[in-house]
Parts: sequence; C-alpha cells; structure tokens
Amino acid sequence: MRLYLASRSPRRRELLNQIGIAFDTIVFRGGSRADSETDETPHAGEDPLVYVERVARAKAEHGLKIVQERKLPLRPVLSADTTLEFEGEIIGKPLDQADATAILRRLSGQTHRVLTGVAVNHLGHTEYLLSSSEVRFRPLDDEEIRHYVLSGEPMDKAGAYGIQGRAGLFVEHLAGSYSGVMGLPVCETGELLKRLGFRPL
Repeated sequence: MRLYLASRSPRRRELLNQIGIAFDTIVFRGGSRADSETDETPHAGEDPLVYVERVARAKAEHGLKIVQERKLPLRPVLSADTTLEFEGEIIGKPLDQADATAILRRLSGQTHRVLTGVAVNHLGHTEYLLSSSEVRFRPLDDEEIRHYVLSGEPMDKAGAYGIQGRAGLFVEHLAGSYSGVMGLPVCETGELLKRLGFRPL
C-alpha cells in the first residue's frame, strides 16, 4: 500500500522512508501563491494544542482535495505540523535572521515543549495524534547563536532549530520523541498507520 505525504519537509520524507512506508508527495504552494487552507498563522490567543491539531488536520484535508482535483488514485493522505510552546506562546518558524536570533536567546538555558500533530485522512475521515516532547537547551552564548543563524539551518524550522542538525549541540535533555521533535514521531505514526491497515517494515 502507498499513501500521500502532504508536506514539503525533507525530514518527514526521510522518516517515512526509515520505517518502510511507500508514499508519493503532495507539495503545497508557498509564498504569495500559498493555499489559504494551509495557512499556518496562529489565531489570536489560540492554544498551542488547538493550533497544532487545526493545522495538521487542515493539511490532510487539503491534501485529499488536491488528490481529488487531480483525479489521482484515492489513498490515505498523511500530514503533520510541528510547533514549539514556550511560556504558553506558540513559536513557529522565524521570519528572518533577527527573529531566529531572538528565539534562540529566549530558549537558551530553558525548557520548551515541541508539539507535533499527525493527521491521516482516509476515505474522508481524519485520524489524529499528538506527540509532545520536552527539550531543554544548555545556556547558549551570543557567538554560537550568531554562527548557527548564519549557517541558515534555523530558517525553515519551528523554534529556529533542527535537532538532527547542528543544534543537536544545544540539547541538554530530551523527554519524549526525538523523531517527533524532527517533525514526525515514527513510533506513534507507525501505530496509527497499522490501525489503517498499513504494515511498516
């Protein structure tokens, strides 16, 4: 069996390959032509848990719509959304280098939560799960933050860092799912897909 992955994330493609899931990718439009249905802008005062579920479900449902519009074979559509929660605030992808620097300074020496919501739309019905992990950064000095931001790695990642990249040096403690922090919790996703008839590996 194959499914559709409604995501532009290379990390999610890598993780699905890791667990032996065959898939085709549905890429949403970005920039000024971005699909309004997959807008990741938080609503005013939106709870982080509500936000990540809303966005993950919207991506799966919009992915199914694209499959239908293109008259592609009907298969389950998997999507995911990852965000950070720090002091009750949603922290998404940085707007620019200055924003990335400010985010990393806030996270320095602190513990934050990484929330990854996974949604699978199958036959018009959406199954959803949440992976929640706690990550603590060691104290970071301004020079290492500057070097990391200049590497470009933070710019397309929630919370301005990728745990699988250079920012692994910042992580003092992790409680939860390492792959969930990357963008797709493979254990939980595998269990969800098994319920739908997929057999990873």
